[in-house]
Amino acid sequence: MNWCHYRFRSLWDLPGTPVQAYAVLERVEDYPLWWPQVREATSDDGRNGVFRFRSFLPYDLVVTARERRRDPEAGVLEITMAGDLEGWARWTVTDGPRGARARYDQEVEVRRPLMRRLAVPGRPVFLLNHALMMRAGRRGLAAYLAAV
Repeated sequence: MNWCHYRFRSLWDLPGTPVQAYAVLERVEDYPLWWPQVREATSDDGRNGVFRFRSFLPYDLVVTARERRRDPEAGVLEITMAGDLEGWARWTVTDGPRGARARYDQEVEVRRPLMRRLAVPGRPVFLLNHALMMRAGRRGLAAYLAAV
């Protein structure tokens, strides 16, 4: 088993329509407005950029994201990542039970040296860190959409 490899899936039920949720998710430079753990999101073209994340652990992760797919008809946004995390992430936005449902899939390998050294003993903490970040993101996006 590669202890530095992670695969995640999250389902977020959100207020509003899938079109509204997709519109917010595709504006990556606005993520820090509603997702507290996204400390910085810079993009020079709205499609590629640099993200800095920090959840409850006292370190930042920095990734360069490159758009791989943007398909409003299918509700899909997909990126590749390089930097402290290497891999891909995808949002798929569809109809949900109360409005929109956003599915987040991610497959990455940790490249940050300290996290690689702590891969085995730190894995439960890294998983918790990610879960808390995703929970805060869901709450933040739901509140942001409800206010629009």
